[in-house]
Amino acid sequence: MAHTLSATGSSASSSSTAALQLDSDAVNEARIQLAACFQLAAQYGLEEGICNHFSAMVPGHDNLFFVNPYGYAFSEITASRLLICDFDGQVLAGEGKPEATAFFIHARLHRLKPRVKAAFHTHMPNATALCLLEGPPLLWLGQTALKFYGRTAVDEHYNGLALDDSEGDRIAAAAGDADVVFLKNHGVMVMGESIAEAWDDLYYLERAAQVQLKAMSSNHALKAVPHEIAQRTYEQMRAADKESAQAHLESGMRELHRRGIGFDQ
Repeated sequence: MAHTLSATGSSASSSSTAALQLDSDAVNEARIQLAACFQLAAQYGLEEGICNHFSAMVPGHDNLFFVNPYGYAFSEITASRLLICDFDGQVLAGEGKPEATAFFIHARLHRLKPRVKAAFHTHMPNATALCLLEGPPLLWLGQTALKFYGRTAVDEHYNGLALDDSEGDRIAAAAGDADVVFLKNHGVMVMGESIAEAWDDLYYLERAAQVQLKAMSSNHALKAVPHEIAQRTYEQMRAADKESAQAHLESGMRELHRRGIGFDQ
């Protein structure tokens, strides 16, 4: 189900890597936060084997991004295991290579959409189940779903594995200004202006999808929230989203430490 990046993903020399100053406090903190997201996603069952991928821009470098190496489950990802890649597929720090679809999707997405500082792609079961249905995936039925009101897009055209730049470009175009893209017959892409915001959206998107599927399975009529109330609720939520997202991630990091789950080395 997975393909590794071709030989273009060879590691850079240690001297050129050192020249990039990839060990600043900001870079190290981003590593730790992203590694925590992998571990938290594993705890909640949001990953699928070794095939899903998270990325985040490297602070201070507008052409470099973190991504997980191919061959490791989310529960195996730690801060030091993350790769740093450039947009041309060269691995500048870390051991291994990214999975090919991870590179072609995330490199193009970050290059074409500078606002996207973190991009999380999963086949998490409930949100992915909505991608298998005809029509709009997420319905505006419950309060958690309203967090995403007006923030979603749908890519209707499943085209197989993303094994070249054109497929990454197509997904980026389908995203538009949305923060969440439902990839029909595939999975979801969640994008944020920070690692914390991407994590917060990923978690609550799966919860919203889970509740919707439960409601749909009841075979009773679904009660939608009127547009005016949905819009107002979305605005109320967004007003506190950045602060709430950071608190949510920090809470998760404390829980990982409490359970003795290593991620920050």
